[in-house]
Amino acid sequence: MGPVSQGPQPPAGVRLLAAGLAGCTAELFTMPLDTAKVRLQIQGEGKKGLAKQALQYRGMFGTLSTIARQEGLKALYNGLSAGLQRQMAFASVRVGLYDTVKNFYSGYFEGHKKGQAGIHLRIAAGITTGGTAVLLAQPTDVVKVRMQAQSRSAATRYLSASHAYKTIFKLEGLPGLWKGLAPNVTRNATVNTTEVVCYDVIKESLLAYNLMKDGMPCHFVSAFCAGFITTVVVSPIDVVKTRFMNSAPGVYSGALQCAMKMFRDSGPTAFYKGFVPAFMRLGSWNIVMFMCFEQLKKLFMQAKASRLAERAIPMEIGIVPPVDRRSMRELTTTSPGLGELSSYPIQPELGNYWFPQQEDVIKEIRPMRSH
Repeated sequence: MGPVSQGPQPPAGVRLLAAGLAGCTAELFTMPLDTAKVRLQIQGEGKKGLAKQALQYRGMFGTLSTIARQEGLKALYNGLSAGLQRQMAFASVRVGLYDTVKNFYSGYFEGHKKGQAGIHLRIAAGITTGGTAVLLAQPTDVVKVRMQAQSRSAATRYLSASHAYKTIFKLEGLPGLWKGLAPNVTRNATVNTTEVVCYDVIKESLLAYNLMKDGMPCHFVSAFCAGFITTVVVSPIDVVKTRFMNSAPGVYSGALQCAMKMFRDSGPTAFYKGFVPAFMRLGSWNIVMFMCFEQLKKLFMQAKASRLAERAIPMEIGIVPPVDRRSMRELTTTSPGLGELSSYPIQPELGNYWFPQQEDVIKEIRPMRSH
């Protein structure tokens, strides 16, 4: 997949935090589009052959306008708190741990160095982190979908996210909070495989063939392409998941029965309901999330490097504890893909210790080595 470029590999903790915060930022920007997508997906549920003139929501912008006009702008952000909780538990794992799992599979199964994983191992890593993230974040997803689905025209089921958690647990028990787990695992394993792997491969290809430099334009193009491919692949699963999770107890015996009923009632087009808002939401979500993720990693690594740079001069005269020496060596680990920060060169004057343009430190170290 191209040459391995030099760059420090952020620790797993940095990637987890950066991915969680980036996911929350993307959620804030795209929540109205996600709400419109959910309303369009559940529209006509249980109503065979619903007449076109009877449709309440028409198109993405029409849906946004209708919700804002009838329920107020605040309704576009129904379920936001559950959405933010979901991203901290979900995005942090599925995106933040992707490189760690990918490198583990590469080393374990093929004995390759970090960054040399084949496409099959990248897919396996995407399935692993996507499925694991769902297991952790499923209750937040159930609450988010149900709060987005409820409108003023219907009886209010939940007053807040905390009320939704309590009500679902009281009426449906613990299984209610994990309702739709099977289709959601399928959906998000598929989403992660296409979304993260496509971003990883597209970004790496753009850099390998010198089509773009590693920067925000490259991240934008990679995220946009990954978002479109992902929407095409996962829309049918997403519609089934949304309808099943939002349904009352006993309406569907399972996700498969839900899908079959959708097909009988509305035909194959039912599986692509809300495609435009789904793409606009997922495409914009990808762009915001991945661009924030890349920038947050750089900021965290710069902050860590700055702290270590303050200890560089004592280290040169041999008084830095071994733990600090190890920390500085960690910053020189190389790996391409999501975990790579290739825009900071290794400073040869520092003997392969990495500092992001710490010229003041370099000037102090050079004369010390002449003694």
